[in-house]
Amino acid sequence: MSSSFGKNIKVSVFGQSHGKAIGVVMDNVPAGHKISSEELQLFMDRRKPGKNKLSTGRKEGDVPVFLSGLENDMTCGSPICAIIENSDQRSKDYDELKGKPRPGHADYTAYVKWDGQADMRGGGHFSGRLTAPLCIAGGIAKQILMEKGIVIGAHILEVAGIRDESFPCTPTGAELENISSKEFPVINDHAGSNMIKAIEKASQDGDSVGGIIECVAIGIPEGLGGPMFEGIESRIASAVFGIPAIKGIEFGAGFSSSKMKGSEHNDPMYYDEEGSVKTKTNNAGGILGGITNGMPVVFKTAVKPTPSISRQQETVDLINKENTTIQIKGRHDPCIVHRAVPVVEAVAALVILDMLMEDK
Repeated sequence: MSSSFGKNIKVSVFGQSHGKAIGVVMDNVPAGHKISSEELQLFMDRRKPGKNKLSTGRKEGDVPVFLSGLENDMTCGSPICAIIENSDQRSKDYDELKGKPRPGHADYTAYVKWDGQADMRGGGHFSGRLTAPLCIAGGIAKQILMEKGIVIGAHILEVAGIRDESFPCTPTGAELENISSKEFPVINDHAGSNMIKAIEKASQDGDSVGGIIECVAIGIPEGLGGPMFEGIESRIASAVFGIPAIKGIEFGAGFSSSKMKGSEHNDPMYYDEEGSVKTKTNNAGGILGGITNGMPVVFKTAVKPTPSISRQQETVDLINKENTTIQIKGRHDPCIVHRAVPVVEAVAALVILDMLMEDK
């Protein structure tokens, strides 16, 4: 079982959805970086549950408690360890599901992998709850990257087939900050309103919806990354797939590239007023040959519908070896896309910071 990633800054996530606490360890974070606890909490609050009817009714404060690594809000060179205490579990909601894997969840695969010993209440270690400690680490990484002039932001590009505008070719830090300040982070608020209606409709129908998140990193220097298996695309993709519910990723024009001609896909190059090489379009997503070219790094990632729905579903009884049905009770998100936006930012920040240290 591997719940760690990173080469220079190693990030390890621990805990279970209904355990006493969840947490993260960040190893090899350089000393001397000022970390604002207020800014970190604002970042954590963007993904925490129980804020409105679009999210699960589970209410968690998601306030990090740092056990090591920070002294007077400064990184001190030792491993950063932080926990979040779980305070609003309702494990009894899962009593009737014992031995009956929920479709769309990791219940069955975890049962097979660990001979039925895995704690799968609330999804256990596979739960989206574990993205909270990821946001602790990513929030710290984002603040360190800001010192270097690198800003990372994301928005909801699509929910239930309803599409927002895409980022412009060269978004500004102010534009990213404006989006992150919204409770429902979209560029076009009218599109966002229609997305919210679709989520509410799915909830009323006992169902759920998925969507697409678009993420961008601006200010990344050219030359970061490497060819083939250690390219920045490979590293970001590997880490992003560690986020529960992520089912796909594309960079720049992505799958649309297959429908384009070379003359359409190639990004025209030019020198800007400061003598830097730029491109007029960004179909490459800021990456060529696995190496950054100085343009914003842009990727989109697909988020599946929340598998916990209140409709009756077919499954199997692993104890009695027979077919059966279940109806999931409890508190669940009708859509997790809006809460996953800061998580995608967090993971992108961790990978980029890790690669910057490697490139020194």
